[in-house]
Amino acid sequence: MNNRFAFQPRYFLFWLLFFLVAKLLFLSYYHQLAAPLPLAEMAQIVIFGLRLDASAAAYLSLPPFLLFLADCLAGPRFPLERLLRFVTAVAVLVVSVLTVADLELYHAWGFRLDATPLQYLNTPTEMAASAGSAPWLMLLALWGLLLAGSWGLYTRLIGRLPAAPYGFGRGRAALVSLLYIALVVVPLRGGVQQIPVNQSDVYFSTVPFANHAAVNTAWNVVNSLLQQSSTVNQYQYMPDSTARRLVQELYAAPVRPAPASLLRTARPNVLFIILESFTSKWVGSLGGQRGTTPTLDSLARTGVLFSNIYAAGDRSQKGLVALLSGYPNQPTTSIIKYPRKTERLPHLARSLAPAGYSSRYYYGGELAFANMKSYLVAAGYDQITERSDFRAREQNSKWGAHDHVLFRRVLDDLGRQRQPFFVTAFTLSSHEPFDVPMRTRFPGTDEATLFRNSVYYTDHALGQFLRAARQQPWWSNTLVVLVADHGHPQPGSTPNYAPAKFRIPLLLTGGALRPEARGRVVRTIGSQTDVAATLLAQLQLPATAYPFSRNVLAADSASAFAFYCFTDGFGLITPRGPVTFDNAARQPITRGPRVPARQVQQGQAYQQVSFEDFLRK
Repeated sequence: MNNRFAFQPRYFLFWLLFFLVAKLLFLSYYHQLAAPLPLAEMAQIVIFGLRLDASAAAYLSLPPFLLFLADCLAGPRFPLERLLRFVTAVAVLVVSVLTVADLELYHAWGFRLDATPLQYLNTPTEMAASAGSAPWLMLLALWGLLLAGSWGLYTRLIGRLPAAPYGFGRGRAALVSLLYIALVVVPLRGGVQQIPVNQSDVYFSTVPFANHAAVNTAWNVVNSLLQQSSTVNQYQYMPDSTARRLVQELYAAPVRPAPASLLRTARPNVLFIILESFTSKWVGSLGGQRGTTPTLDSLARTGVLFSNIYAAGDRSQKGLVALLSGYPNQPTTSIIKYPRKTERLPHLARSLAPAGYSSRYYYGGELAFANMKSYLVAAGYDQITERSDFRAREQNSKWGAHDHVLFRRVLDDLGRQRQPFFVTAFTLSSHEPFDVPMRTRFPGTDEATLFRNSVYYTDHALGQFLRAARQQPWWSNTLVVLVADHGHPQPGSTPNYAPAKFRIPLLLTGGALRPEARGRVVRTIGSQTDVAATLLAQLQLPATAYPFSRNVLAADSASAFAFYCFTDGFGLITPRGPVTFDNAARQPITRGPRVPARQVQQGQAYQQVSFEDFLRK
């Protein structure tokens, strides 16, 4: 088959072999996760993944195939070989970058590369800071090897194109070329079935890592981009009327009589502090590793601790929307990316303004990151303070101003803030790369230890701030809300879907608390989305604008629940236990022994209804 018309099948084969190498590279990079898999399952990763690999290869082959057709029609003056090398070089460069980036991002996020990183392209400095702990030299070396290997494979498989067989005119040559283009539509769609190939077609295992390894990275990125622009609910598990009824049952569960207020006054100041990545696994009062958060542990003994609260998602921007708007997250995107949609969300700052509250938001980093600023501006804060508002010498971290600088600024300003106030402060020092301005408390250079030191630093800075705040005249009439934006895989490399990754602290403290409320532990299961209704109930203000939020203090503990999203799945936690579900595989990942089938349906219904609400916004 050493003739000119062998080019098209050989070119398709080139990309198939490229993706096979990429898959083996991924499995080698995560050999600790791959090692427990049986040899047969390892083979199935390649076999089942072949459909997405072939689809991606077909898409990448189309431009060269069209160039080949143009050459058949144009004749010998057409610069086919130069154009083929250029198009292929660009494609290999892009796909290789995606392949190598995916190696490290899977470690951080627990899912294959999709369109998520595109949310951060407008803030490259923050992107670099977030990836500061990545093994750059190793990744660059792997990228170089992938490029060199691709060039060698292309040279061997394609090389220089021979002339067309004797007697082949332009018409016959174009006809053969068109035939190959028509044939490539089959692998492009993943077969001749009615519905084109999708992720679920390569999911074959009960082990999430095996399914993830079968996914083609390049295909996944493009598919994710197309899904985000879709107006079709991709989580249609049941008729809409059934889904709405199941969700209404979750929220219509019996409630206890309204509990006595935790506050000494109906109009306290509210200081809402969001702690970056404060997973419960570091908080001793929540059963985490002791000695990491002495400030939070001390406050748990004198404040009100909510011990079963779960983040609604796994990124900072998702935590903001859940906490401040009581709104659920989306599995493969975030509503914060869509200013038109976020303008229609409720927000605590807007809800408190008619009650006379002034408002201000503080963050030591860039609010352009992940489109947070548009959301906060739409929220109606009277004033927003971010990185550019700090002096140059105060911007002492890769992200911006470290947390002790942030708290010092908040403390200086609060004396001049009109009361009652709603002030939100978002910390940043416990974000990757975990570089903090303090002497190392816990020895070690592994990721978990660096993270632990950063959490200890923020907890220490918080303690210093609160000690100084107690001396201020506004303290006696102030409620402090302390809550995390999301959890973290560390310590323990918790799987991306596991409830332990999403469990976070929620704690109330401050001079406005009643003496008899101090030391209380609320064990009712709740979500970040419930913070808004819980807070508004304490302030004796309506929460009807927050349909996905409920007052945890008034919820019946026997029917309480928490719903969270990860890519691409969800978890639903009730007193019967947790269930985690893979939306691509359309099957549970884990399911507690006491979890009924109805709970799985309730989770599907919540996913369907909440995503439909997102599409309608």
